[in-house]
Amino acid sequence: MDVSGKSLWVFLLGAVFQNAVQGSPLTISIYTVTSKSAVVRWTSYSSSSSYRVTASPRNSPEPSVFSSFSQNSVMGSINSLSPNTAYTFKVEALDGSMTVLAQASVDGSTAPDVPVIKTASSKQSQNMTVEFLGVPGATSYILRAETSDGSFFSETSVPGSPGTVVGLQPYTVYTLSVMSVNSAGRSQPSEFIQAKTVLAAPQLTTSSPSDSSIVVIWAPVPHAVLYSLSIISEDSYLQDRLNTTNTTISFYGLRNGTNYCIKGNAWSPENVPGDDFTVCQITRASPPQSVTLQMVSGTSALSVSWAAVHGANQYTVISSSSLNCTSSSSQCTLTPLSCGQIYNISVIAINQAGPSLPSVPQQFISFPCPPEPLRVDEISAGNCSVVWSSVSYVNYYTAFIKRDDGIEETCNSTGTSCNFHCYCGYSYIMSVFANNQAGSSPPGPLLNQTTLPCCPANISVSSVSWESVMVSWSVVRGADLYETEALGANGALVCNDTSPVCVLSDLTCNTRYNLLVSACNDPRGCNRTCSPQTYQTAPCMPEIVQVTQSNSSSINITWTSANSAANYTVSVIGSVGNALTCHSNGTSCSVAGLPCGTSYSISAIASTTAGFSMPSYSVPFETAPCCPNILTVLQVTQAMSNVSWSAAQGAQSFIASLTSSRGNAQCHTTQSTCLMGCITCGTNYTVSLEAISSTGHKAECTYHGFSTSECCPSGIRLFRRVNNTLRVQWRSSNPLSNYTAQVTGTISSHSCSLLQLGQNSCDVSDIICGDVYSVVVAPVNTDGSMVQFCSSKMYSVFCTGNNVGMVLYRGRRSVD
Repeated sequence: MDVSGKSLWVFLLGAVFQNAVQGSPLTISIYTVTSKSAVVRWTSYSSSSSYRVTASPRNSPEPSVFSSFSQNSVMGSINSLSPNTAYTFKVEALDGSMTVLAQASVDGSTAPDVPVIKTASSKQSQNMTVEFLGVPGATSYILRAETSDGSFFSETSVPGSPGTVVGLQPYTVYTLSVMSVNSAGRSQPSEFIQAKTVLAAPQLTTSSPSDSSIVVIWAPVPHAVLYSLSIISEDSYLQDRLNTTNTTISFYGLRNGTNYCIKGNAWSPENVPGDDFTVCQITRASPPQSVTLQMVSGTSALSVSWAAVHGANQYTVISSSSLNCTSSSSQCTLTPLSCGQIYNISVIAINQAGPSLPSVPQQFISFPCPPEPLRVDEISAGNCSVVWSSVSYVNYYTAFIKRDDGIEETCNSTGTSCNFHCYCGYSYIMSVFANNQAGSSPPGPLLNQTTLPCCPANISVSSVSWESVMVSWSVVRGADLYETEALGANGALVCNDTSPVCVLSDLTCNTRYNLLVSACNDPRGCNRTCSPQTYQTAPCMPEIVQVTQSNSSSINITWTSANSAANYTVSVIGSVGNALTCHSNGTSCSVAGLPCGTSYSISAIASTTAGFSMPSYSVPFETAPCCPNILTVLQVTQAMSNVSWSAAQGAQSFIASLTSSRGNAQCHTTQSTCLMGCITCGTNYTVSLEAISSTGHKAECTYHGFSTSECCPSGIRLFRRVNNTLRVQWRSSNPLSNYTAQVTGTISSHSCSLLQLGQNSCDVSDIICGDVYSVVVAPVNTDGSMVQFCSSKMYSVFCTGNNVGMVLYRGRRSVD
């Protein structure tokens, strides 16, 4: 679009906005400028009919230039200006008579003059260089590049000529123009020129398949008809050049490990070379030579060394067992080697091109594996052999045997065993190494072997109690524990202790034991080869099963016992007096001379050559109680008698018995007297007494007989007699019995007796009237005494003339 076109556009825009600033003061500003024109804009002024814009040079004699615009315009263009010139731009608001209503001005400049392009060329596929003539007043320039189809447009600011446009496409035609620029703006574009960019450079990719060749490949470059490549080594000034229409090329006969740089470009159909591209490639290194192998002393590492290779910056040692190492020097260590292996070892040199071919393989046999498993065989007492399994690649074996007191033995052998001295009570540590030209095997398993402890000496056996024995001995080397075993017919007792003394308890009595003391340790157990000691326990305790009293002063004792050939002593110990004993080699004996009523404790003890048994459990025994020395029977009533007796040793209770053909009476008491009823009068009784101890022992005591008195008479009656005489009459149960009558008053007492047996009455004289009499009729004992337990009756006597009369007193009958 030209300048006039722009002015029209601005004018129309001003017409649209004519009413935006009605009533505002008139102002002016520069919208844009070119080399020969300027576009200004102003504010609308009311009452104006038109506007006039004037451009007056400030520092030039050139005439002013003006343009007129309608009342609806607020923007307009003024042309025919001079390039790079300072102007004052003025706008005037005019009425219909062209009178100036208001005015405003602004200072500005035009852009520099339009440059002229001299040439445009491309040396790189993405760049275009433009040479042009500079113009006065320009501070910079703008290079414009565009394609004919409008797919690409760019503007590049440059300070001057020449200028370069970048970001272009290879082998493409571009339309190029230049604009000058100052502080006021830019000029119009120059006359355009067309130019084409060159071909893009081929993108070379290189590789070195061997130490004397390099292969170069690239993708085809569009529109290219030929490719040129040149190669030069890093230490040479000579280069080789090749032309080809292919997209790959190989260079042969190169030096190993040497860096080469290859440059290539493509040619267009117009025979114009395109961009060039350079890539450097090193050839692969040669295989390392002079490879040597050496074991590292004291380790499982193998040192590999070789001659340095030109162009190599790294080396890798490879082995047939996948054990590798990498180094930047000419030495590397393979570790850890495995024992008993054959290694084929090669070295590869590496640089940026890749690895070289492997060196000639070197064979290496590693050190042997440690022999295992180990075991120890005891050949004879004090002589042992350490035995192992064979391993591969061995020249000989070395066995090390160290005793716990520091003594060491070493044995070399080409076989699989070594003999050494092994004494009782020691611990040994053994290890076996296999050896070959590469060295010794790693340490194998350590075998800890502890021999059996020696047999204890100075064994002493002493009895502690009937069922216990103490065994002591001297301390034994290598013993952690001592086991003492008592083996008898009924089994074994075992005592374990860390001290050299042991008490075996709960032994069986009357038993022969074999006492075996064995020294033990954790690794080997107990030494069972020691000689036993013989020990006989004391006899078993007898058990008293029966004590019987054979007579009043003798007892017979029997017992049981499992003892053989034992003598027994039985002790009978009483509460008073000396102990009594009896002896027997059987199971019974008798003791005599025991007093009555005495408690005894009886025990038995057995004895043999081995000693005495425990005393048997004591059995209590007591002799029968003594009989009382004195026993008396006193009849208390007609049917009741009192039996009493003196003290009896050992008796706790008594049974008194009165026995007759007419009946018996019995009393059981703990007292020394007993009142017995249901006695029949006029009867002869046998008197006996049983003295009983607290344990039930009885003594049968017999005494002289006892006869009860005659029965008291019945039917007692009084009859009046003359001369103050009374007759007492009764009925008797035995006509042969002798009776007496007693009449007792408050003033006088009277009695009468039978003149002859068989009578049942008697007379009493001198009875006093008015007195009260008690009348008792009782049998007369053989000793002439009167039975005292017959009952009495009370009578009151009164007088009637010369006679007496009686009445029964207190309810008793009167005299008939």
